[in-house]
Parts: sequence; structure tokens; C-alpha cells
Amino acid sequence: MTIRLYDTDARQVRDFTPLRPGCVSIYLCGATVQAAPHIGHIRSGLNFDIMRRWFAYRGYDVTFVRNVTDIDDKIIAKSGEQGRPWWAIGYENERAFNEGYDALGCLPPTYEPRATGHVPEMIEMMRGLIERGHAYESEGNVYFDVRSFPDYLELSNQELDNLRQPESEGETGKRDARDFAMWKAVKPGEPFWETPWGRGRPGWHLECSAMAHKYLGTAFDIHGGGIDLIFPHHENEIAQAKAFGDDFAQYWVHNAWVTMSGEKMSKSLGNSVLVSEMTKRWRPIVLRYYLGTPHYRSMIEYSEESLREAESAFARIEGFVQRVVEMAGPVEPAAEVPPAFAEAMDDDMGVPQALAIVHTTVRQGNSALTADDKESAVARLAEVRAMLGVLGLDPLDPHWAGDGRGEDLHGVVDSLVRLVLDQRESARGRKDYATADAIRDRLQQSGLEIEDTPSGPRWTLGSR
Repeated sequence: MTIRLYDTDARQVRDFTPLRPGCVSIYLCGATVQAAPHIGHIRSGLNFDIMRRWFAYRGYDVTFVRNVTDIDDKIIAKSGEQGRPWWAIGYENERAFNEGYDALGCLPPTYEPRATGHVPEMIEMMRGLIERGHAYESEGNVYFDVRSFPDYLELSNQELDNLRQPESEGETGKRDARDFAMWKAVKPGEPFWETPWGRGRPGWHLECSAMAHKYLGTAFDIHGGGIDLIFPHHENEIAQAKAFGDDFAQYWVHNAWVTMSGEKMSKSLGNSVLVSEMTKRWRPIVLRYYLGTPHYRSMIEYSEESLREAESAFARIEGFVQRVVEMAGPVEPAAEVPPAFAEAMDDDMGVPQALAIVHTTVRQGNSALTADDKESAVARLAEVRAMLGVLGLDPLDPHWAGDGRGEDLHGVVDSLVRLVLDQRESARGRKDYATADAIRDRLQQSGLEIEDTPSGPRWTLGSR
């Protein structure tokens, strides 16, 4: 068994060899909490949640760090626009992100550090970089000297002579326009921390280098994030960490975007779809299926039609699970996933290929049900549950089945539908088929699918 991952730095799929046998350390760039999350933000969390689950299935002890950027230019700008404290905006949106992660079934990280809680570590890193000649102070700012680090831009494969470094207002006193800010001198009305170089606040890139060092040490296995972070963020993280003396990440793994009309989903473009709104319109498990089952390196073009297709596809899986449970009672997941599923997941987290094995197994299970082969149907369900568990999509998992209000509501709806189905059965018993068909048609118009089985009629939610 060898897991293989596409390494952005190597520009190829590589065999995964952990630094410590049996252990995997992952650092994922998490939320910048200037606003509530849209589904593009949550996709990254989902992709790396599946990766983490697969490593755990393969027997690794996983340490998963996902940071929170709770101070940066955007949060300060929002504070000015809204007339609210920067920390209140950050905390409110941090909670919204965590609610979104939880709603879509992401396991909590091992550690979830906030940037503002790690200023001492940032000061230590800056002091070391200044001493080594890789950084300098100017007018209260601290900059990284990009020319001092020969490997700068290897990750993004750019030429230094052609580089234009993104910068924000107040970044004065640079020796070279391409140098980037590690620490920003305080401006009137902004939050600040005391440092040997004066009052100021962290630069975005410094935060992650310092927190990765704090929680994962001088070297760790995998650094993850969206492809939009390759430059400048991840490039600058590498420069800071390696110039400080860390080996840093051994593999760089990046997920693609969720797009709308071909553009990256973003707040600034006004085309975002908030998770809090989406979960009102779609079941969270369906959203997880939609966002989590395409390959992590492929773009997802958002549309209502594609979400409906995902809903229908998952309904076929869920319907099989429900039918077997109704026939045989509870079925535990198999101890191992099918070999073809494992092969697909080992190959750069090939979720689409793995999902094809799920659907094939569901079809085999449905054939067994049709043939009244209870033993085969139960065996297929055990395999399906094992595979869905790795993907975080098992409808029998307590996370999806244990929503108290949802269970109460389902019970109420079930009781009401059963009353109507009893009326339909009575009409059929009287051979009043016109009334029976009319009742079925009204239920279908209400969004319910009715299936007549040897043990009586059963209902499920239909696709939209």
C-alpha cells in the first residue's frame, strides 16, 4: 500500500513517505474571518477532511492543524465600514465557519490556532530572520528581503525579475519593491502589539509560518490550501520558514476553486453562495456530496442543475441503504473497503473513481434485493457503509442521523404520510384505483416518492 499525492512543488504525483513512520502531519490554511463562508471556502475544508479520513483509515496517526486568520487588512477594513470592533467581526465569522464545517460533516482539527494568539512566536521568527540577514526593519515595518533567499518563487515557478509583489497601504521604506511585509507599523485606529521594532500588527504570511512551526515543528508532511494561495502566501511562507532554518512542508497539496460563470467564487465579485443559506435549501449531506466528490484538483462550476444531479445521485445510494435496513435491520460497516476503492483513493485521493465503486456496489445490492438475496444485499451494504464512512457520507452515521430537531420533524412527517398512505391502501382495497392514484399523485407533487414493496408502501423525499 502506497498513497500517492500530487505535489505542487515537484509538479508531479509522488509516493507519500511520512517523516515519522505511521504518523501524518497536515497544516491547512484555514479561514480569514472577515465575512461568513461561502461554499468555495468550505470546499477546501471538505477536501482535506477526506484526505485526513483516508490517512486514518490506512492506519496513520494524523495531526491536523487548521489555522484561523483573525487579523488582517480585510478584517480591519470591515471594522471601519461597519463601525464594529475588529475582534467582534472576526469571532462572529469564525463561529460561522465552524458551523459550516460542522454542518457538512468535517471532523474538528487537532489544533485550530488563531493568529492573534501567536504574536510572541512571530516576534521570535522575525528576530531570527533579521539576525540571519533575511529581514530588516524600516519605519516600524519589518520586511523579508526576497533576494536573500535563492530558492524564492520555486513553488509558483516565477522569475524574480518579472515579479510584482502584492502590497497594502502603509508599506513604506522597502529596499526593494518585491520585498514583502512580515510586520506592519501601526496606523491610527488600528489594533497593535508591542515589538522591539515598535507597535504594529502581523503580516498575513508570517502568521502561518510561525503557527506551523509552533504546532508541527521544524518539518512536517503536508501543507494544504487553495490554488489561489500558491502565490504570494505559500511562496512567502516557504521563504520565511526555510530562511529561519526550518525544513517546513515536504508536500504541497492544493485544491481547485468553486467557480460561477467561469470565475472564482469570491466575496469581492459578489457571486458568493453562503453556506448558511445553502443549508436551508439543500440537505447538508447532499452539499457534502456535491462539493466533496469531484477530484480536489478539478474546478467545480456551480449551478442549481449540478446540485440537483448530486441530490439525485446521493438519493440512489441512500435509497439502497434504507431498503436493506428495512429488510435486515442494522448493518455494521465492513472492516475493509473494496480493493478497487482503496486503489482509487491511494492514487492522489481519486474520489471520483472511488465513488464509481460505491455506485457499482449499490447497483449490485439492488440486484440482490430484487432477487430476494438477503445475504448478498447485507454484504453489499456493509461495503457501501465502509466506503461512505471514508468519504464522510454514511447516512447512518450519527452525525447525519442525530440531529434532534430533524429526527422530530421526520417523525411528524412520517406519521402524516402514513395516514395518507393508509387511505390510499383502503382505496386500493375497495378497488377504487382512481382515488388511490390521485393520492399518490398528490404526494408526488408534494415532493415525495412512493414505492410499493412486498412489505407495504414506503416513502422517500424525491429529487428537486
